[in-house]
Amino acid sequence: MAPATSIALLETDEQTARRLADAVGESSTAGNFAVSLADLGAARWRVAVYFGDAADEGVVRALVAGAAGHAAAGRLRFERVAAKDWVRESIAALSPVAAGRFLVHGGHDRGRVPVNRIGIEIEAALAFGTGHHGTTRGCLLALGRLCKARRMSRVLDLGTGSGVLAIAAARALRRRVLATDIDPAAVRVARANVRRNRAAPLIEVVHADGVVPLRVRQRAPFDLVFANILLAPLQRIAAPLAKLTAPGARLLLSGLLPEQANAALAAYRGFALERRIRLDGWTTLVLKRRMRRAGVARRRPTS
Repeated sequence: MAPATSIALLETDEQTARRLADAVGESSTAGNFAVSLADLGAARWRVAVYFGDAADEGVVRALVAGAAGHAAAGRLRFERVAAKDWVRESIAALSPVAAGRFLVHGGHDRGRVPVNRIGIEIEAALAFGTGHHGTTRGCLLALGRLCKARRMSRVLDLGTGSGVLAIAAARALRRRVLATDIDPAAVRVARANVRRNRAAPLIEVVHADGVVPLRVRQRAPFDLVFANILLAPLQRIAAPLAKLTAPGARLLLSGLLPEQANAALAAYRGFALERRIRLDGWTTLVLKRRMRRAGVARRRPTS
């Protein structure tokens, strides 16, 4: 007899459902899973997380509590159902995601990429960062506009996750990209996706804690930096990240709720806001490092 599989279910309002689906979908800790949303009518939505293996209920409840509060985590229920490849079926139902000139898709849509789009194939069952998340799409839209504005030769993708942004930058700019993540699982997934997209000659994926490992410092200064993480780590890394950027560099900050955007901006002194992108309840900021004024000598410290 085939083993049963696990489903985690929660009924809530639309905004909470979408935020929860985003949080779980971008997580690297919940294991092999797929997420679906269903509109039940009367302003009620159902979030269902299908697990290919037995679900770690503690981990899932912690994710739900962080995204939707402890009350929602308490209402979460787990069920066991007859064996079926729910993950594969759910992934197969995902439609490609268009973000400007980019199209993020699964293997089942490989043959449907238009000739005028840059296709990025991401296996959603492996982990997180499928392109459906508003933060990822915001970064892709910003990248598409920046590609038209200037040439960028040194690129850093901080907290690469699935590697989708690193792959997009490498494909669009035809430049080398350094991608880092503190999660070893994310590093493995990103490397697999880089190979899948035949971008290995241009992308180096490394396991790194923060933004100051030797490998990163050796490649600085960067002309373009992606930092699609969360507000608290964005604030912590503001000073060291600024030292890694060249004058005039673009910095793409994401993983921010709209009400958090100004707090993130305040941490990045020396950068000017160029663009603010809002998608699906998330905000992406495009910052430009200010150029040093010509003819202005630095002051020497007085003794």
